[in-house]
Amino acid sequence: MSQLDDLYRRVIMDHYKTPRNRGELDNESVTVNLNNPTCGDRISLQLQLEEGIVRNVKFTGEGCSISMSSASMMTEAIMGKPAEEALEMADKFSAMMKGETVEFEGYEDVEALSGVNKFPARIKCATLAWNALRKGVEHGKGKHEGIEQ
Repeated sequence: MSQLDDLYRRVIMDHYKTPRNRGELDNESVTVNLNNPTCGDRISLQLQLEEGIVRNVKFTGEGCSISMSSASMMTEAIMGKPAEEALEMADKFSAMMKGETVEFEGYEDVEALSGVNKFPARIKCATLAWNALRKGVEHGKGKHEGIEQ
């Protein structure tokens, strides 16, 4: 195992064992519930969008280290960002899962999940939170009716 692989594994496990932004929002927010029936991962993502900005984001759920660390990393990466920038990050993340080289300027922890693309069965685990983000932002713009899944 390379030093980079070891570092990435440590970053993933740190987010899994000490998730950032885990919990629920008390104030009005968009809630998206998604699950990955392949391996049993579930996430409930809550977004507080104000004037096109992700003012706050929290998640709850359960699943493998990949899905839960990805949710933790995503919430840190998008907090305080314009919703459009958060969607661009989701697009970058999808590209990374397809094997493309991308950079997450200012929040490199997300890049620790780049090796997941070598394990096709785990890609759905890594993208679950990002898919919830897309649905939540679209709902916040009034593009979705009933987003519980």
